[in-house]
Amino acid sequence: MTEWSAAEESLHGEMTERLDRRPWPARPLQAEVRVSFEFFPPATEVGGRRLHDVATRLVALDPAFVSVTYGAGGSTQSRTHDSLESLAAIAPRLAGHITCVGATRQGVHGVLDAYRSIGVRRVVALRGDDPGDGRPAVPAEGFADAAALVAAIRDRTDGSDWDISVAGYPEVHPKADSSAADVDSLRRKVDAGADRVLTQFFFDNESFLRFHERCRAAGISVPIVPGIMPVGDFDKVSRFGAGCGATIPEWMPQLFEGLAQAPDVHRLVAATVAAEQCRHLAEHGIGQFHFYTMNAADLTEATCRMLGVTPAAGSASVSDDLGDDLRDGTVA
Repeated sequence: MTEWSAAEESLHGEMTERLDRRPWPARPLQAEVRVSFEFFPPATEVGGRRLHDVATRLVALDPAFVSVTYGAGGSTQSRTHDSLESLAAIAPRLAGHITCVGATRQGVHGVLDAYRSIGVRRVVALRGDDPGDGRPAVPAEGFADAAALVAAIRDRTDGSDWDISVAGYPEVHPKADSSAADVDSLRRKVDAGADRVLTQFFFDNESFLRFHERCRAAGISVPIVPGIMPVGDFDKVSRFGAGCGATIPEWMPQLFEGLAQAPDVHRLVAATVAAEQCRHLAEHGIGQFHFYTMNAADLTEATCRMLGVTPAAGSASVSDDLGDDLRDGTVA
């Protein structure tokens, strides 16, 4: 029998006590789970090397795709392109973000042409955040909203070649007039030609499941992929949540209290909470999860492994054909 040191006993006891507070009990691993990962474009050479290392680890899990974000008003456009270009050798299924706030049609088509030149045929099409520099949100020859952006991509001569994801908000977009108006906005994006919905991160699964039901009732039939944020830094995640309307449940502050000084316990707790969130959703037929990685591998990889997503399991890989299982009705 293995003997544990006093420190290991203490770590195990602390982890167990904290996880006893979690809202979802442990579940059997769900077969056929598929994942995708989101990165942000680094601002420095050191950050670029880190992103390459992180992406190398996570791409070994055979994700459906990996995406690279944009800054407000397209402010990181060149860095997004550079990041995609640098990842092309290790990540064959890449998606570039593209936003329409403050953008002209000519500019958007220029971004799409640049993506295509490096082999990227997937985009995450978003309205985007206002740039905050006085530029109009909808310039002359611009786009009224993300639905118009999606339609413009589909209307290109190569429009059928693009795989398009759009954003959804389980707890309602902060600027939406109502839940019904938010779902209607999403429906228009899907009707314009989107292939799937990637949601904002959330921690209240019931909110997502109600959102899922509202979308289906509104005639939205494409896959709705939940966004998962493993909690690498609770204070930072709380600030993100406040900005995008993602509720922090009552049980979370106590669960993570004081763990900044206990990083090993924090990692175990955070990965377990994220995995159990996914397992609970899997019980309701959700088979794909989109991870906001924050350009870090440990928590996302640990969560995926708890779900049974490993390099060995990924050897029977997801096809790179754009018309295959990412669009069919078997992935929620």
